[in-house]
Amino acid sequence: MSGTGKISLEVLSPEKTLAKKEVDCVFLPGSAGAFEVLYNHAPLVSSLTKGEIRWRTGEKEDSVKISSGFVEVFDNKVVACVEE
Repeated sequence: MSGTGKISLEVLSPEKTLAKKEVDCVFLPGSAGAFEVLYNHAPLVSSLTKGEIRWRTGEKEDSVKISSGFVEVFDNKVVACVEE
């Protein structure tokens, strides 16, 4: 894994905050294919499809299942607005 910094991750649904963490990397189910976000990733906006948003901090991995949504990646921040 390249990069040594942390990424700020927020996963939000209309009802609640599903995750708010500082992580090493994030895996997202993009509508054009799954992708990984690492520290200093280029800015992007993508729609998300049914699947799992997964994140890793050190050796620990966690996830949340979604049915759809979109994500913005900018300045080492990942904000996903999703439907569960």
